[in-house]
Amino acid sequence: MMKRRTFLQSSLAATLTTSLASPAFAAQSKRPRILLRSSWQVVNIGDIAHTPGVLALIEKHLPDAEVILWASGDLTDEVAAMEHGRFPNLKIVKGSIRGDGTASSAELQDAIKWSEFLLHGSGPSLVAARDVAAYVKHTGKPFGVYGITHGSFLSGDDKELLSKAKFVFFRDSVSLALAKEQGVDCPVMEFGPDGAFACDLRDDAAATAFLKANGLEEGKFLCCQSRLRYTPYWTIPSKKRDIDPKRHAHNEAMKERDHAPILESIIRVVRETDLKVLLCPEDMTQMKVGKENLYDKLPADVKPRVVWRENFWLTDEALSVYVRSAGLFGSEMHSPIMAVGNGIPAIVCRFAEQTSKGFMWQDIGLGDWLFDLDDEDQSAKIPDAVVAMASDFAAAKAKTEAARQFVQKRQRETMQVLANQFI
Repeated sequence: MMKRRTFLQSSLAATLTTSLASPAFAAQSKRPRILLRSSWQVVNIGDIAHTPGVLALIEKHLPDAEVILWASGDLTDEVAAMEHGRFPNLKIVKGSIRGDGTASSAELQDAIKWSEFLLHGSGPSLVAARDVAAYVKHTGKPFGVYGITHGSFLSGDDKELLSKAKFVFFRDSVSLALAKEQGVDCPVMEFGPDGAFACDLRDDAAATAFLKANGLEEGKFLCCQSRLRYTPYWTIPSKKRDIDPKRHAHNEAMKERDHAPILESIIRVVRETDLKVLLCPEDMTQMKVGKENLYDKLPADVKPRVVWRENFWLTDEALSVYVRSAGLFGSEMHSPIMAVGNGIPAIVCRFAEQTSKGFMWQDIGLGDWLFDLDDEDQSAKIPDAVVAMASDFAAAKAKTEAARQFVQKRQRETMQVLANQFI
């Protein structure tokens, strides 16, 4: 597992010709004007976290930059207010670029004209490929891509467009290798951490109240998320989707097997340690999933020390709870990303339907905290790993910090590449 990370570190060091110690930032003669295309959907706190994460990185590493967020249409007032709480001066625009090159809103039209660089934020693919292509076609201005997965069922035929970028950072090495194999060619193609690692939103008041109301003490509980193979978006009223019979059937066929090692982990943590467990959601469908597949199946002696959160929450409250926990485990990805980015241990369980993003755990040095639920041998080892993490927080914390330092190093280096676009 460490060989992959060592290779990444050595190869990346060889390709980078500048560092933050260089005069790159000082050499900028004017404030960079960045149009950030991000904000994919708000039914998932991880999808929300991409945007404030990248904004925080730009704020830290390009402090003179001005940023306008080009958000997707479903960005809600509630989520926008949360983002403005952290970034009070952030301007947000919505809309699309028509075939004739004009924008569908005056605000977007002004933002496009104002911008000198388009940055596509983190996501499961080049999510806004159509918007990026239109921006490039009608403005001729440069763009870059920050922390995406490539080659999944969500990806289109993006080879030509990605090759036009000034840089593309892939959030897992599997995506990077595939892009190279496919012949994607742009000046900088490297591993770059998911932007959500840098998310630092907080709602401490809400988190403190929730923990108190549910008898959870700081440092005395683990967080657990679980999911189905395919997110049942058809159960979310705002999505207005018809049920997908094939995906629903696959979810039903796999849910007992997928939840078995997580259920056993919860039982063993309660019986073998002094910690409690909080079942909490990453998306709006998971409250029901967690209750039916985990909470309702707990033995009578275990259930009193397990808390099931029945309501959805936003990223700021969730992260404020995570940083008060002793760690996370389960079959989600972005809650662990946010946890590790803020120094909290996290074990990731993945399966094929989640694309290759989980392999970033190997890339940052946490390969032995990554388990494949499609592999029976790996799946059987999950409870032992969770109990070990729960039993020695100091060791787990030290391991997490090493990964966090690697992530932060890459964040500095990738932001330098962005800064170099304005020299």
